Amino acid sequence: MLSENIQVILLTLKIATISTFLVTIVSILLVWVLENKSSKIKNIVEMLVNISLFLSPSVLGYILILILGKRGFIGSILYKYFDISVIFSWWAGIITAFIVSLPLMYNSIKTGIASLDISYFEAGREMGASEFQILRLITIPLISKNILAGMVLSFGRAMGEFGATLMLAGNIPRKTQTISMAIYSASESGDTTTANFFLCVILIISFLVMIAYNYLFLKERKNK
Repeated sequence: MLSENIQVILLTLKIATISTFLVTIVSILLVWVLENKSSKIKNIVEMLVNISLFLSPSVLGYILILILGKRGFIGSILYKYFDISVIFSWWAGIITAFIVSLPLMYNSIKTGIASLDISYFEAGREMGASEFQILRLITIPLISKNILAGMVLSFGRAMGEFGATLMLAGNIPRKTQTISMAIYSASESGDTTTANFFLCVILIISFLVMIAYNYLFLKERKNK
């Protein structure tokens, strides 16, 4: 039983870690690409990025099934030509965690870039740096605190994801069951010991995430 519980914890940490890494890279590149796009294109993309904030988990999960299920317009292609089934896999957990945490990461980076003085970018261009070099050598170092804060929030959000993950990944022990789903299953079956164990685990991790988040901003205020 202990080994099964450890597997649940490790799977949850793996999903949260991988999704946070992916959402960080995608958000940085997305903000960078949209910077010089028209406001119309930017608004459409940002609406899609932030839509998960306004949808219930069950609705979001159902939309993902329509897209990635074996009969979905993307899932059917993956299954037919590559024999890849996204649904009911731990990758489905990563996808849902990615989507629900994307708005947090994207908006954190967007806020950081918006606060920068434009003279930094102009100086880089005058010295012959390419736009990607400006991003890598100037922008990212200057907004590192925003990136770290976004990573902390994204990790915490991914750790607690339940509804959409349940619909897309399922609640399969030793395969897709995360801490949130383990608590749900244990409480449904009346196993309060297991439910309380995972409750303590998720609370400890959540407190550590909040401490890290508060530390980042406390350190930033002291440096001002």
